[in-house]
Amino acid sequence: MKNVAVIGAGTMGNGIAHTFAQFGYNVSLVDISQGNLDRGIGTITKNLDRQVAKEKISEADKTATLANITTYTEMSEGLKGVDLVVEAATENVDLKLKIFKDMDDMTDDHVILATNTSSISITKIAAVTSRPDKVIGMHFMNPVPIMKLVEIIRGYSTSDEVTELIMETSRKLNKVPVEVNDYPGFVANRILMPMINEAIITLNEGVAGVEEIDTVMMLGMAHPMGPLKLADFIGLDVCLAIMEVLHEGLGNPKYAPCPLLVNMVTAGKKGAKTGEGFYNWANPKELVVADNFKK
Repeated sequence: MKNVAVIGAGTMGNGIAHTFAQFGYNVSLVDISQGNLDRGIGTITKNLDRQVAKEKISEADKTATLANITTYTEMSEGLKGVDLVVEAATENVDLKLKIFKDMDDMTDDHVILATNTSSISITKIAAVTSRPDKVIGMHFMNPVPIMKLVEIIRGYSTSDEVTELIMETSRKLNKVPVEVNDYPGFVANRILMPMINEAIITLNEGVAGVEEIDTVMMLGMAHPMGPLKLADFIGLDVCLAIMEVLHEGLGNPKYAPCPLLVNMVTAGKKGAKTGEGFYNWANPKELVVADNFKK
């Protein structure tokens, strides 16, 4: 496989495109918005510049990586001649089902359809296609060019051959693939998101402040980043969407999203990408607790 399409030019999509392109794949980056594509290429360029500055790649490597990426606003054009599609759209079930129906119609029968979903059932996604044996989860971690892990999630009908091919493809990207089965949240978010939700509950109940909660988890549990700052970094809307999938899929009230999380997302406070969540991200170098959470 040398020709890959990535659907969605947001944080995860541009990171996935960057990674495939850096390892010599021809990448079609697809998004309905030209503005999103331009921002995505801009982010990839900045991240490559950082790699050059740190002498991890050469200027020639940067040029070659960017040359490997072609952008499209029409999915039918971007999917021509590809061997693998990685969908990285918003974590919304209805949207993903529509995209997979379209991808199934627009690609040849041999093409593998992967999703970067962090929680939605691969089996459910595969069921809207005519090739459930070729549908698989390929859950990259953010930031994609740096993080080693890729969760490889088998749907009910995913074939052994497709699973092994995607495992091997991940290794060619210098990643560490881990095969898991198709249950709500898989492994990473089944464990991570309830912890983040509990940190929000702890804040909501007034047990401690934002910085105090994050400090306890960093210094006491050796986490590189506190759960509330991590939630901001992931996106509070994404955290909420995953908690809703866990709550619905597992049917246990312990997975119910904290009302504070729901209210913050409703108010548009979605974390780093909107400039404010639990922290004020207006000046990340001097990150301060958002006004609502100051003592």
